[in-house]
Amino acid sequence: MDQYLELQTKVNLLEYHQRLLLKMLSSPNLEFYRMVIENGISEQEVQGFYKLCEDMNMKMAEQKAEGFIHFHPLFSEFLYSLPSKFDVNEVVHSCLGQGLYESLFKEFQKCL
Repeated sequence: MDQYLELQTKVNLLEYHQRLLLKMLSSPNLEFYRMVIENGISEQEVQGFYKLCEDMNMKMAEQKAEGFIHFHPLFSEFLYSLPSKFDVNEVVHSCLGQGLYESLFKEFQKCL
């Protein structure tokens, strides 16, 4: 039974990566998807990452409304929450390259 679950997990990962590859065929600049595939990141891990980015985006908007101009503490919180499969430099550059959460990652790029 354990081998079946492991095999099913691998099949699910391959199916997810195949869907991303198909998207990349028509738009080769999808750098975040490339990073996901190269690092063997699952769909659930990507969904968790998107949730983290949504949370960080809302916090940054609140901080900007309060007059913040430096976001190093928010970046530190992001680093702490980022799963180990994600390299922060690669994440920032690939998200900017793909146009994901641009305002957030433009600020985070300043913190690298």
